[in-house]
Amino acid sequence: MTLDPGAFSSALNDFQRARRKAAMEQLLARFSGRPTSLLSYEEIRQQLRATSQTPRGLQDIPIDKIVGSVGRYKDFTRSFLPRQDAVEQRWAQVKTAVNDLAGVPPIEVYQVGDAYFVIDGNHRVSVARQQEQPTIAAYVTEVKTRVPLAADDDPEEIICKTRYAEFLESTNLDHLRPDADLLMTFCGQYRLMREHIDVHRHYLGLDQQRFIPEAEAVASWYDNVYLPIIRLVREQGILRYFPGHTEADMYLLLAEHRAELADALGWEVTAETAVTDLAREKRSPVQALIEAVVPDELEGGPPPGTWRLKRVQGRPSGRLFDDILMPMGVDPADWRVLDVALWVAQLGQSRLLGLHVVDDQAAAKDASSLEAVRVEFERRCTAAGIQSQFAVEWGDVAQKIVQRAVYADGVIVPLNYPPKTVADRLTSGMQTILRQCPRPILTVPPGETRPLAQRPLAHALLAYGGSRTTAEEALFVAAYVAAQYQIGLSVLSVGHNSQTNKALAHVRDYLRSVHVKAAFYAEDGDVAQVILDTAVAIQADFLIMGAPAYSPLRTLLMGSTANRILLESDCPILICR
Repeated sequence: MTLDPGAFSSALNDFQRARRKAAMEQLLARFSGRPTSLLSYEEIRQQLRATSQTPRGLQDIPIDKIVGSVGRYKDFTRSFLPRQDAVEQRWAQVKTAVNDLAGVPPIEVYQVGDAYFVIDGNHRVSVARQQEQPTIAAYVTEVKTRVPLAADDDPEEIICKTRYAEFLESTNLDHLRPDADLLMTFCGQYRLMREHIDVHRHYLGLDQQRFIPEAEAVASWYDNVYLPIIRLVREQGILRYFPGHTEADMYLLLAEHRAELADALGWEVTAETAVTDLAREKRSPVQALIEAVVPDELEGGPPPGTWRLKRVQGRPSGRLFDDILMPMGVDPADWRVLDVALWVAQLGQSRLLGLHVVDDQAAAKDASSLEAVRVEFERRCTAAGIQSQFAVEWGDVAQKIVQRAVYADGVIVPLNYPPKTVADRLTSGMQTILRQCPRPILTVPPGETRPLAQRPLAHALLAYGGSRTTAEEALFVAAYVAAQYQIGLSVLSVGHNSQTNKALAHVRDYLRSVHVKAAFYAEDGDVAQVILDTAVAIQADFLIMGAPAYSPLRTLLMGSTANRILLESDCPILICR
């Protein structure tokens, strides 16, 4: 091929400019740490475990997605600037030919995922890049790998994909579950994920009393361990708090967080609790500031209704109250409350989480009493056939109950000293619990002294009214306990005829939709007094009602319907937010 001397001389000058740009690019890379080298096709092919090749014919491909070369990856930078003076003549010849009417033939490339590697035509790509061509004609051979490659992957991302390919090769998960995507940015943690599979296989074998094949264990772990956690991550949108990370990252992060919680709390926590807690930790700085400066008694607590939405939907066990928090002190009255808690736990197949809160001085003086509480709590739970765990905390009792409640599904507390006056409410831990506790609270009053054998919780009165959201929460819980625990249900609405008729019509429709039967009562008058009188008249064993609907300040100064009923009722009350 005859070259125009003038055009060739101009091409040589273009090459020198390209060399200077390459030198500057490499110098800047030393400061930025960004890679400038082309990728080696052979290394990528081996690292990502190439499985097959398929010719795709002649195509126009994006030049900016050509990221590597088969044999000349050391001769050019990542942007295909020449790194060696030795390629000057060949580069200038190609540049001249490109500008000639004859042009140049298509290049040949391998396609790996979203990236391309030059088999033949590196100089043509380099010239085309300098001329800012968007595409170039190429004969494409597609190479399938176990993990796809992206054109903008940096070395660390490629390392992660290499580790992922090794994980897939050892587990065959991509064949067992083709839609699985366990790519992580925690590149060195696939070993830990492999250990999770091995542990799952071990316990699966113990549970089924047989040898579990490798493929069955991998599929079972993915279906029954990994995916349920990822569904929780998606439901709570927790990835938005961790930009740049993947769902597989969150699986391992939550496993670590769950272990940390268990160590800090002194009891095991569920996966959904770990997800909820991690999301709670990511609350905004403004919210954290508000929590720091607002007195406990004036805090409004969690938004009404959020508990039902977060805890019920898609729960693996299908139960509403998997874990019940039971504060235990040294007061003899606490033991009769434990009897109630044991009965509730038996009905709901729940686990009891005992909590003993003391201050440092009390603990130092009475360590033997603390241990006695633990031993007796565990003895009674074992005798009742109830799973239990026991933990000790130091600090304010009410605040510790509120903090621990987020790791349970319900709280049962003794109402030993109900707050009667404004002064009482200012200092009452019960007021703090009622306002801030994010879970339903079953309060057991001082008058509840008869054994459950004589007075089982067999008939509930739902007081439906007040705040619409908390009333709906109470309705939901009432329907659940009536259906699951086989408890009789009555519903009371207090107000004018038009109000009560509308309210009870709504309740009837809802209970009918969930196949729960109930008796209905409509009354007018003082709300608290009517509820108390009706409970006595129909011989209700316990009440169900929404949490106080007034502002914290108004409730503190004037009390609430719930406060009045707590003071005067001699039966347990389930208060739902």
